[in-house]
Amino acid sequence: MNIDSIRDGIVIDHITAGCGMKLYELLGLDKLDVSVALIRNVTSRKMGKKDIIKIDADIPVNFDVIGYVDPSATVNIIKNGELLKKLTIGMPERLTNVIRCRNPRCITTTEQELDQVFRLSDRDRQEYRCIYCDTKAN
Repeated sequence: MNIDSIRDGIVIDHITAGCGMKLYELLGLDKLDVSVALIRNVTSRKMGKKDIIKIDADIPVNFDVIGYVDPSATVNIIKNGELLKKLTIGMPERLTNVIRCRNPRCITTTEQELDQVFRLSDRDRQEYRCIYCDTKAN
């Protein structure tokens, strides 16, 4: 398989194998009018297998989404074909409008204009809870 290198853009690397598609969907990469490559199950010395996403454009990316899906992922910012910056994301303390509360009695169900906000409740189990009704995120 041959995936070209990118000149200006973003490479999301070290994504746990199988999590790349969820990240692709939550970031809304399917809506972009630029080249995006999702490479799944790449052999990795460090991880065994991993996923990689390459975005061939300098666009804003929601780092909270990346940290929610896979806090061990790294983001490489590429400028003029060179690595400009490498970021390790980690888990965000709050998620706003990334996921929806699944509790049908939550106020966010009836009050559609409210932001969907989740707080990190347990870092070890990577657990988030709705700030309004305390329902655990999927």
